[in-house]
Amino acid sequence: MKTFFTSLILCVCLYAGTAFAEAGCGKVSIAEMRWGSAGIAASFDKFILEKGYGCSVTIVDGDTLPTFASMNGSGTPDIASEFWIKAVKPQLDSAISQGRLVKGAEILADGAVEGWYIPKFIADANPDIGSVQDALKHPELFPDTYNPKRAAIYNCPEAWACEISTTNLFKAVGADKLGFELIGSRTPEDFDDSIARAFDSKVGWLGYYWSPTAVIGKYDMKLLDFGVPHDPAEWDACTSVRGCANPKVNAYPVSQAFTLMTRAFADRAGPVLRYLQSRSWDNETISQVLAWQDENGEDNANAALYFLQNYEELWSRWVPADVAEKVKASL
Repeated sequence: MKTFFTSLILCVCLYAGTAFAEAGCGKVSIAEMRWGSAGIAASFDKFILEKGYGCSVTIVDGDTLPTFASMNGSGTPDIASEFWIKAVKPQLDSAISQGRLVKGAEILADGAVEGWYIPKFIADANPDIGSVQDALKHPELFPDTYNPKRAAIYNCPEAWACEISTTNLFKAVGADKLGFELIGSRTPEDFDDSIARAFDSKVGWLGYYWSPTAVIGKYDMKLLDFGVPHDPAEWDACTSVRGCANPKVNAYPVSQAFTLMTRAFADRAGPVLRYLQSRSWDNETISQVLAWQDENGEDNANAALYFLQNYEELWSRWVPADVAEKVKASL
């Protein structure tokens, strides 16, 4: 009889533990932001949470400001897999200190990297070029792909913030005095096409770009140094201000993106919380996955599967071995 009751209690405890684990995850909502890396992250989070941890996950549309307002105000969605904190940092700090939101892992291990790039094949052939100033000594290497008689520095489309900073830095480094013209882009496609034309023709290209992106995943580019550290005060006062009269040379900032959770979800997340507080991926990997997605015309869910199928060595470190086995068995 004593053995029977002991066995009964053990069974009840095991059942209760299993039920608790399932309840601890349960239904989860994840915001899918509108840019590539965030959309793929939301999709692989969904797959890992469902197949590895037994959650029931719903993907919802997201964007930085409305998602923050909703998570902070009404506690939904539960997770924003890739949230850029700069736009709402004071409000986010307040929400975290008051216990409404929880910050998880810095999902982009390298942050978002901005700056002026050249093709790596140009850098390899000209090892003296390590900085923007070095590149400006060689206008002959960076022709306008539409008008090879002039040297070009390529700028973002006019509606983008990087168009302003690149215009100011073009002036700050004195590029016009060294024979360069600043070439604006009518559309994002026109901007990307200028890089494609340069690589197809095996000629130099010099201009602004950022990572992680499909373009950086597809084309081997080298980021140039501006020779100075980032000065946030100068950036806010002049570098990022249209028409600044006397811009100074300044390096681009590195922007940070974290996983964001509601406190209510974090309190019930159990083992999922450890996953969301530890996983991150690097720009090279993200850009490679984005390039595959772009070349194959795939959606975020299939790009996430591609990542899980081809980068097991990376993502399997994010979860315990038994969870990794469940995920692998479901691919």
